[in-house]
Amino acid sequence: MNRKKFIKSLTAVTAISALPFEKNFTFSTEEEFNSEKVSVIKPPRLKEGDRIALVAPGSYISESELQDSVKNLSDLGFQVTFSERLTLQNGYFSGTDQQRADDLMDMFEREDVDAIMCVRGGYGCARILPLLDYSIIKKHPKILIGYSDVTALLYGIFRKTGLITFHGPVATSTFNEFSVSSFKSVLMNTNSQKKFYNANPSSDENIYGVRTLVKGKAKGRLVGGNLSIMVSLIGTKYDVDYANKIIFIEEIGEEPYRIDRMLTQLIQADKFKNASGVMMGIFSKCEPKEIEPSFSKSFSLIEVLQDRFADFKIPVIYGMSFGHVKDKFTIPFGVRAELNTVEQTFTLLESAVK
Repeated sequence: MNRKKFIKSLTAVTAISALPFEKNFTFSTEEEFNSEKVSVIKPPRLKEGDRIALVAPGSYISESELQDSVKNLSDLGFQVTFSERLTLQNGYFSGTDQQRADDLMDMFEREDVDAIMCVRGGYGCARILPLLDYSIIKKHPKILIGYSDVTALLYGIFRKTGLITFHGPVATSTFNEFSVSSFKSVLMNTNSQKKFYNANPSSDENIYGVRTLVKGKAKGRLVGGNLSIMVSLIGTKYDVDYANKIIFIEEIGEEPYRIDRMLTQLIQADKFKNASGVMMGIFSKCEPKEIEPSFSKSFSLIEVLQDRFADFKIPVIYGMSFGHVKDKFTIPFGVRAELNTVEQTFTLLESAVK
């Protein structure tokens, strides 16, 4: 549809660029976790030689992607299993909604499966949320890991069961030294505390580096994921309460005005109102399009983030190493953590597995 121009003059761009980039607030908020009405469940830790099941709860995969997935996990010392449903294709989905839901439920129930990894995101995870049996998932807690569209599963399962899930690599991801180190550290040991630092802050994937938008330190449970999916779950029974939470966010392929629109929706829905902090990953390919941009004049991504978070009184940071990038933190959804935007770190305050 036709839209009014996002900006009317270069003066507007100059004005937004001149906003204070950093504000300093010091505080530490503990999260009581009484608003979700469920108790947190930690899945058993992953061990070398364990069997990881591959699932495709959203878009379909190719045969070559399946082979790459098996090799990636086998090279890490794990056994790999999957069902015949994994390579089904139904339009842009991997099988029908029911087939995808059944496959995921089967992997939770199978006694010979130790953990579950999504092979990719794409689209479709939200469609299967009503078809999952959350009582079975709660009875058979296992590691479930993925990112992007898989955000919907992380939200729904945590909301309905309290099970800690994991925002991290999918099976077709790049398993480099950084990503593997984080993956193993979070999923394979029960150390009570770990500190993470951002990797490659000025790499080609992260043109802005690590930017502290609001200085401070706060504690809370980690919830979040892909921005588009987070926004799409507002008003549904699968959304989670952001009160006293550290909200982590990533995105890919959205122009600045779309990022602006989605953040504005979260703000106007009061999702940030009682949050403890905001930790953004790397928003990949989220600058104005060079060819046929939506607007002849536009803010940059960082200008939009600066504008939307300028008045926040909680710690806010951009550029931490997660999202659609090669170097990925594995972030446990629902675990207590501390965000320090002065030191540009976040620390897990408890083990994510048992």
